[in-house]
Amino acid sequence: MNAVPLFSVFYLSSTVWIYAVTGALIHRLPENVSAYDKNVKPGSLTEVSISLYINRISGVDENKEEISIDAFLQVTWEDPRLVPDDPSGTMTKEYMELTPTEQMTVWVPDLYIRQLREMKVMTLFEEISKLRLYKNSTLVLTKGATIIFKCDMDFVLYPLDVQRCPVDFSSYKYSVREMRFRWKNDNGLTFPKDFGDGFFRLPKYVVSFYTEQNPQTIHYGEDNHSSARLEITLSREVKSYLLENYLPSTLFVSMSWGSFVVVPEIVPGRMVLLVTTLLSLITMFDTVRNNSPDALELKCLEVWLISCTLFVFFALMEYFIVLFGIRYDKHWRVATKAHHVQVAPPVQIQSTLSLSPNTVETPMNSSHAPQRENGLESTGLKVTGTNKVQPQEADSSKVSSIGNLSGNFQTTQHVTSVMTRRRFRNVADVALMYAGSQRGRLDQISLIIFPLSFLIFTIAYWTMYISESNHRKKM
Repeated sequence: MNAVPLFSVFYLSSTVWIYAVTGALIHRLPENVSAYDKNVKPGSLTEVSISLYINRISGVDENKEEISIDAFLQVTWEDPRLVPDDPSGTMTKEYMELTPTEQMTVWVPDLYIRQLREMKVMTLFEEISKLRLYKNSTLVLTKGATIIFKCDMDFVLYPLDVQRCPVDFSSYKYSVREMRFRWKNDNGLTFPKDFGDGFFRLPKYVVSFYTEQNPQTIHYGEDNHSSARLEITLSREVKSYLLENYLPSTLFVSMSWGSFVVVPEIVPGRMVLLVTTLLSLITMFDTVRNNSPDALELKCLEVWLISCTLFVFFALMEYFIVLFGIRYDKHWRVATKAHHVQVAPPVQIQSTLSLSPNTVETPMNSSHAPQRENGLESTGLKVTGTNKVQPQEADSSKVSSIGNLSGNFQTTQHVTSVMTRRRFRNVADVALMYAGSQRGRLDQISLIIFPLSFLIFTIAYWTMYISESNHRKKM
């Protein structure tokens, strides 16, 4: 018995609700709303204005090359087919808020953000979104969202790099002949009062925004599309890098120069200073490389740290040369001098010459070196009993001349080689004595050359990279 009245109450309330919604929709929109097609854009050329209220910057991910912002995106366009229907004049405002049900029946631009990675509409009790219809047929759609943009970053100049990220708001379906996007004239880009003068400071970056007022056109698909471009510029804070990396590395290099004033014989003190400084720079380089973003080439900071490491390494090599010179001066050169001072024992040469009246012949069938016979070396001559020396045959004379020429050539080569070695040894003696002896001046010269070379390198380094960074800022 109670089921029928309860069903009647539910049916009656549903009918009233449907009638109220339908009546409100008919009352708020024109009479021919049934002929309205939300899939057809208004007119042949539609002007769409974009405005952005940036609430804050959520973060910058260098590894993923992403920028995240919390903003309110506002899209404005005109649709002459929609006019608020208010015959009784009960509208107290210049606009009326369309309900979510009404929003589903209205055409909206097919907004496409080419660099968009993700967009999350903010939700508290409901989506932070609204659509207003003004009396002049202007519609304004506003959505609060967290927007993540993809930015192509280049870290070759790290930490002097400047990242420029263009963001294009356009249509993915309509070409430039059918739809045009532009920034709103009065307040295209707005910020909170505590935001700063068009820029926002992060722990590592200074982020600034700029809207391109000139019409932009991008090409994708099969046609050109109009675009409203937003430029996001990321300038890195260099002060922290100067204090954390550049200053300590410069101090390490300067400490290595102190080894030039340490007495070379104090090997542990000088070696510990240089090796400790070298290992500290290597550790700093490894830390920077692991914590900095990846790049296709050596980054600006890595070039600096590698150069500082090489300066300390060359100072260590200089000390090795000094130690080698000291060892040579104390041991090898002293031993060489002692060897040359020794006097060779006297040598007595005695020879006797006895010639018999008989003929003495030297055998010609041997090709060995001249042999000694009766105290004389055979010279390829024949001594007769009549005390006449007669030449042997012509062939043996030619062979003897060729042998003499070959011997002379080999002797000349030997002498030249000995002279070259002696010259090189004299130069090495002078160089090593100049470097490592007690009178050596290599440390004194290094104490001037190393700081001067590092100063020249520092000037060239900062001049080149700062000019390149400024050039990229102006692009």
